Amino acid sequence: MLSARGILQEIHRNDEAFRLFCSIAAKGENQGGWENGRIAALVADPELAPKIARHGADEDKHGRIFNAMLHRRGLDPVDVPPEADYCMLLERQGIGLAHDRLRRDEPMTEADIVEYLVHSRVTEQRAAEDMRMLHRCLGDEPDVGRGLRMICDDEENHLAYCHEELLRLSARGDEAGIGRALRKVARAEIKVNRDVSLAVMERMGRLLDWSRGRRLTLKAGIHAVYAYDRLWGTRRMVRLRPPKRVDALGPKPAAPHRAA
Repeated sequence: MLSARGILQEIHRNDEAFRLFCSIAAKGENQGGWENGRIAALVADPELAPKIARHGADEDKHGRIFNAMLHRRGLDPVDVPPEADYCMLLERQGIGLAHDRLRRDEPMTEADIVEYLVHSRVTEQRAAEDMRMLHRCLGDEPDVGRGLRMICDDEENHLAYCHEELLRLSARGDEAGIGRALRKVARAEIKVNRDVSLAVMERMGRLLDWSRGRRLTLKAGIHAVYAYDRLWGTRRMVRLRPPKRVDALGPKPAAPHRAA
């Protein structure tokens, strides 16, 4: 089957494909956890810092969930191919706060906070959409369903929080600048998402012994999604609106964050 459900179920059934899939997901979540933890430590705002810390704690938790899915099947993580490393490729495009910046013990400026929130707004949109699809396609599988439901709910919280915080900053007078920054990040993200999707598809095709015709069809589908995103889809990534989940990352103690 060439449906998303069929492809994901095929990946889920194959140990090596599932191993690669969970390893890629866990690495991205772990990196997000570290980044948010560092930003929280450098933000002076007493209301915003705990929300960022909770965001980081959630990402760490997601990394543990994906690794637990592997361990439940007696599998160990594998190294993530550089061409499939979504977070690293975004950083190379100059998107988000560079790791060199995060390692310095310098307080976050307001411009830094805007850059962080804009990056999060766009990438959390993608994460929320991907997790909805995973939950829809694999949510009934007993070994992964509960973890996927938990991550899916957290990603909706993260997306709501980004909308809320950017709307708050926009109301202070920088709406046009935030809009420009969102469009810049969205353009870079859709390109990176296309490149990572092609790289992952190529790896999965080898592991699952897909035919040349199937690979070409899937490749064409990835390019079609990219074309849609370029022409129309970026609107969903740059639009800001009051979220249904109000104060989604509000008061709740974050788990102690690990050292870098």
